[in-house]
Amino acid sequence: MTSLAVTGIGVLMTGDPEQGEGALGLVKDAALVADGGVVVYAGPGAGAPLATDERLDVAGRAVLPGFVDSHTHLVFAGDRAGEFVARMAGRPYRPGGIIDTVRATRAAPADDLRRRTGRLVAEARAAGTTTIEIKTGYGLDPDHEQAHLELAAGFTDEVTFLGAHLVPPEFASDRAGYLDLLVGTMVPVAAGRARWCDVFCEEGAFDVDESAAVLDAAGQAGLGLRVHANQLGPGGGVQLACRMGAASADHCTHLAPADIDALSGSATVATLLPISDFCTRQPYPDGRALLDAGVAVALASNCNPGSSFSTSMPLALALAVRECGLTVDEALLAATAGGAAALRRSDVGRLVPGRRADAVILDAPHPHHLVYRLGAPLVWAVVQAGLPGGGAESHRAGRPVS
Repeated sequence: MTSLAVTGIGVLMTGDPEQGEGALGLVKDAALVADGGVVVYAGPGAGAPLATDERLDVAGRAVLPGFVDSHTHLVFAGDRAGEFVARMAGRPYRPGGIIDTVRATRAAPADDLRRRTGRLVAEARAAGTTTIEIKTGYGLDPDHEQAHLELAAGFTDEVTFLGAHLVPPEFASDRAGYLDLLVGTMVPVAAGRARWCDVFCEEGAFDVDESAAVLDAAGQAGLGLRVHANQLGPGGGVQLACRMGAASADHCTHLAPADIDALSGSATVATLLPISDFCTRQPYPDGRALLDAGVAVALASNCNPGSSFSTSMPLALALAVRECGLTVDEALLAATAGGAAALRRSDVGRLVPGRRADAVILDAPHPHHLVYRLGAPLVWAVVQAGLPGGGAESHRAGRPVS
């Protein structure tokens, strides 16, 4: 692998307060140097080792760590725009629309699914996402789930088995039978193909006992645990996630004081998905209460066809600041280091020596502009594992994004 020096950085966000100013660890007039895909220097430009194979002068632009999107559902077919339009007209969100996507995804040719997933991954990367998690959950039978796990693994190491998304139609009158299939057949197969197992612990999906059974089997099979928790109303999902040592409890829209206490006393990250709350007209989670209680918080896109058809981490940032009570600095950290924590990754999320050289170069003087200039395509370029690629302009032009 080649070495790269990014010079002329107006403001570098390292994500580490020990490496620079404030919570974001900002360094002005900075340089970033990578060798073998790993950061070897992040600091003042005057002290940078510049004997590298490549050099990229960014002419005063800001640089920050690549976004870590720890919650997406990118393997799907079909379209649910009509459902979205109906919700915007006042119809409440219900999880049953997932079955429409299951039918379309089961019927889709594998090559079509792969192309569609690839387009969404490229779209996310062009907007600054350099680490992405991808769930299954639109197959809901052994053959389709296995195929979708293998497809997702072609795009990321962060593959999550979500067979416990909803009970499929063929098991509508036999929930116990589907649970047995999950625990006895699908989880063991997933263990050889995924890193994580997730459950949709919600009224209308899987209850706490059913979710616990799936998570217990997954843990015994060596899979890490994640939980869709407390999205549509109060429930036991958050406390289940904490009790079982899940890496992340995702959504956290409806939290009781006991839920916040459980999170603050655990290593489980609260992953907020505010684009979903926007698209489903749900209340927004109280990120301020979580942070004030010392809970680790992440932000993710939850890109999926039903409740959040967006790969935009900058949009998640803006909504978290406006609606969830996070400061701009807190949101930036939640979308980078927070996402890394939700995936239990120590190699991404910050730009400090020893971490992977994943960086976003903005056509702006400061990382704050991601929220300040809401909706503007500010990503000028993306560096992935020390290799410079394109940003939003190259994505729109159809050029590959590294």
